[in-house]
Amino acid sequence: MRGEFPPADLNIMGALKLHTKPVTGKWGLIAVLTTTLSIVMFSYPDDAGAVPSFTRQTGMACSACHTQSFGPNLTAMGREFKLGGYTMSNGQSKLPPVSAMAMGSFTHTRKDQAAGSVLPGYNQNNIFTFDQASLFYAGRIVENLGAFIQLTYDGYGNTLALDNTDIRYADQFNVGDNAITYGASINNLPSVQDLWNTTPAWGFPFTGSAVAPAPGATALLDGGLEPSQTGGGTAYTMIDDLLYLEAGAYASFGKGVQKALGAFDPDEAQIDGAAPYWRIALQYDWQGHYFMLGHNGFIADIFPGRDRSNGTDHITDVSVDATYQYMGDPMHHIFEVKTAYLYEDQNLAATKRAGGVNSTDNTYLSTFKFNMAYTYVQTYGITFGYNKTTGSKDTALYSEFSGGRPDSEYFITELVYVPFGKSSSYLQSLLNLRMSLTYIGYSQFNGSYKLASQNNTFMVNGWLAF
Repeated sequence: MRGEFPPADLNIMGALKLHTKPVTGKWGLIAVLTTTLSIVMFSYPDDAGAVPSFTRQTGMACSACHTQSFGPNLTAMGREFKLGGYTMSNGQSKLPPVSAMAMGSFTHTRKDQAAGSVLPGYNQNNIFTFDQASLFYAGRIVENLGAFIQLTYDGYGNTLALDNTDIRYADQFNVGDNAITYGASINNLPSVQDLWNTTPAWGFPFTGSAVAPAPGATALLDGGLEPSQTGGGTAYTMIDDLLYLEAGAYASFGKGVQKALGAFDPDEAQIDGAAPYWRIALQYDWQGHYFMLGHNGFIADIFPGRDRSNGTDHITDVSVDATYQYMGDPMHHIFEVKTAYLYEDQNLAATKRAGGVNSTDNTYLSTFKFNMAYTYVQTYGITFGYNKTTGSKDTALYSEFSGGRPDSEYFITELVYVPFGKSSSYLQSLLNLRMSLTYIGYSQFNGSYKLASQNNTFMVNGWLAF
């Protein structure tokens, strides 16, 4: 695979490789998961080089792939590693690629939250929560097949479920001087497989709290689906490290499968048949300045609330996004700007028949996201974010919103400290830690300007991986 390592890791460049033995056969998500878990538990081939974490597998510190040495935000090396199917390895370790993490938080809101808005046993304000614990299979399986599989215990909701999952095959060939990477991903949520931190699955903010107030109107592609409620597959290619193309489809799992995966929700939006998904991106890296301009989309016919008696709603989500990263050499100063605009066209025929919306004409929802971040020595970071959601006024669809409007607007400031994850860090291959302070200020919340600031939130988050 192509890509450059940070100077501190130049000594292992020659040892890293992408294995290229093709995998054939009919893929189904459940079959793949079963096979993968069987491999995890029973067969660790000596030539697989499996290790407890990506760091152990590659021999690189976390800072090689993550701008702040920990968390979802990726460097060029991180994107290259994911594009290649999580298979890059220095071949040194024989341990399985299993790791774990735990997350906790403290949440304070400007005004005590309303009775019933948090679960029994918790305060209405100044709330400490054990947010989640996760177990991962993250790395090569065999040859050029790799996976990121997350099993999560929700400490607030007291549930266990299969979380973000991406199983992929990748290979590469050359046409003249141009490298062509191609592959396929089996995953359980649109954009889990995405390389950039502008799509919903891995976008900013990277930590949160289940007890923090949140706007109630979200697009289908931006929170309307949960991991393991759906499953699908996409095929992708990266041409000459410049043009990325991806296409595939998703479908809702049946009730029995969702229950087995811990993801069943009786009120979910269930997809009718297969829903197409696509992704296009152009990227360019010039002397430490990285640019990406992208677009993705998702079209689905859905049964609202799993109710099939009124037919389907037709939802079309289209988005444009962009990324700029500056990384010095060495990476003492990192500056990033990310933005995305998502427009959802809604034909709510089924919801109209059920009396849940006043009109199906010109119904839409749009979301604009913007954030910029500065990171010093991949240890100290500050990020400023802005989010705005607007949509059609409808007193039936948004009966609990002020004036029947779904509009919300807020600003985010986050301070981050990551003491480990560098090549010189203590136990850098065994653990990592991310601590953050976050303030969210609302100028509009679920249609209301007057009461919006009551939802202003301060959070302290801790995130430990090992």
